[in-house]
Amino acid sequence: MFCALFALGAACLSAPASAEQTAFTLSSTAFADGGLMPKVHECTSGGGNDPAKKNESPPLAWSGAPAAAKSYAIVMRDLDNANLIHWVIYDIPASTASLPQNVRHVYRPPVPAGSRQVYYRGSASLYGYQGPCSPSTVNTYEFVVHALDRASLTGLNSGSSTQAAARAITAASIGSARITGES
Repeated sequence: MFCALFALGAACLSAPASAEQTAFTLSSTAFADGGLMPKVHECTSGGGNDPAKKNESPPLAWSGAPAAAKSYAIVMRDLDNANLIHWVIYDIPASTASLPQNVRHVYRPPVPAGSRQVYYRGSASLYGYQGPCSPSTVNTYEFVVHALDRASLTGLNSGSSTQAAARAITAASIGSARITGES
């Protein structure tokens, strides 16, 4: 009898572990977490003529997001330069779990359909991704994917700043995952 109760208790204890939700993770096929980002993802606005630098956003993929996610957003920051925001893309449909390399530099990129990007006002003036621009230092860049509680951040538009967008994303976030790269 004791063995039967013990076995039942063990089964009860192990059930929640197997029903546990998988961790929300973000990854890239271009670089490992904490690894060196390829030059193709570095900015072209630094004045150099290195043909390997193409200012292409890296491919990103996520899994294990909260089931309640209605859309996603990604914010990229330079952690060694006062958390300078290099990229904000939002209104990524909930059915999407990855971004291809080189998301177009437009407010409404065709892929992923429905998404929008913030205009970067810095060393370059463009919509979307602005790659690392640290010619004399190695900086750490953080990519964070946020699962959002709404399908669209309707308070943002083509003139919104990166800071306003980051605040709206944080306010709507129900979970996040991150990866860092060095450049």
